[in-house]
Amino acid sequence: MKSFERLLSLLSTIPDPRRAEGKLYQLPHILLFSIFAIVSGANSYRGIRTFVMVHRPRLNKAFKIRWKKTPAHTAIRYILQGLSAVDVEKAFRVHAAKLNSDNADARTRVIALDGKTLKGSFDNFNDIKARQVLSAFATDTALVLAHIEIDEKSNEIPAVQKLLAELNLAGHIVTCDAMHCQKKRSKPLPTRI
Repeated sequence: MKSFERLLSLLSTIPDPRRAEGKLYQLPHILLFSIFAIVSGANSYRGIRTFVMVHRPRLNKAFKIRWKKTPAHTAIRYILQGLSAVDVEKAFRVHAAKLNSDNADARTRVIALDGKTLKGSFDNFNDIKARQVLSAFATDTALVLAHIEIDEKSNEIPAVQKLLAELNLAGHIVTCDAMHCQKKRSKPLPTRI
């Protein structure tokens, strides 16, 4: 499918964690079909497998592949869990930047930086707090340009500084929460008696 060629080529830049021999399923297609399944409502490896199994004939035809059977949910899990999160994030940042620049026009761009707590990411049994992620969102194209995880013992402020350093946002308007309006004091406040 022509509309997915660029995304497939970017997904092929992600290093494959599997050994060279015995690769029945190409990594870019596994990743793309997993994205399709998740967007369609799958929330487990079995759900991804079910999506691919139901749509396999159409996927074979549309992407000119010859999968005779659907990969097992354990194979999908092994492949996805073996990927480097840094490499996947890098590929998606390149894709989002390209989509964002394709849809750019002459006006000033607005990028919103905001942190969110991931639903269900806490673990009370092991006393682990819920995870937080900071995202850079292009408001005019409705694209998430990048995201980073906020350190458990920190807050959004250092994460915003890190994300601003990583992204090239010169000439853009950047919005953040009110917590980022703090002034760093160079000397202590005077005490009143």
